[in-house]
Amino acid sequence: MSVATFLAYGTALLVAALIPGPGMTAIVARALGGGVRPAVFMGLGLIVGDLCYFSTVCFGFAYVAQTLGTVFLVVKYLGAAYLAFLAWKLWRQGLLSQDIEGQTGGSGGGAFLSGLLVTLGNPKTMLFYLALLPTLLPLDTMTTRDYLLVSAGSVVVLTVALVPYIFLAARARAVLRRPAALKVLNRAAAGTLAGTAAYISIKAA
Repeated sequence: MSVATFLAYGTALLVAALIPGPGMTAIVARALGGGVRPAVFMGLGLIVGDLCYFSTVCFGFAYVAQTLGTVFLVVKYLGAAYLAFLAWKLWRQGLLSQDIEGQTGGSGGGAFLSGLLVTLGNPKTMLFYLALLPTLLPLDTMTTRDYLLVSAGSVVVLTVALVPYIFLAARARAVLRRPAALKVLNRAAAGTLAGTAAYISIKAA
């Protein structure tokens, strides 16, 4: 795997991870209510959930991509359409102030499990890996070394994306509840989602 391919995947993952969604909403809520420690455990759960999807795509869907090209192409377009729908929804409504009300209590293990379940139950995460991975990574020629390298890189990228949310949320409760700040966040996220959907559509064509 080339360095350019690895960097392209890392950049796409970082952009997707920074987009507010169920995972980010949950981790912001945990940071607002319980502080940094439970949010860190939840973040670990989110990362493990992403790795579960990444591994499933690498070992399970690579065969589908090779043998069912037309079906897989349709799935890519469906994924792009779903991301476009999320962009429209964020632009029209976005995250509301009540979505980020603090949550108190809970153990580290409970926070980890809740983060894992949020990711595993998040269709946006599933469709990101299903639609984008075959576009960016050569799944048919991926070696064990490539898999381990990309997995480690994914952990680093996801950590970089999560840490600012955790620490800023723990220290900026009032700012995140301001309508103007939420509007800017929602519009920026919607624009990024729409751009990602367009990229997937172009690459899939």
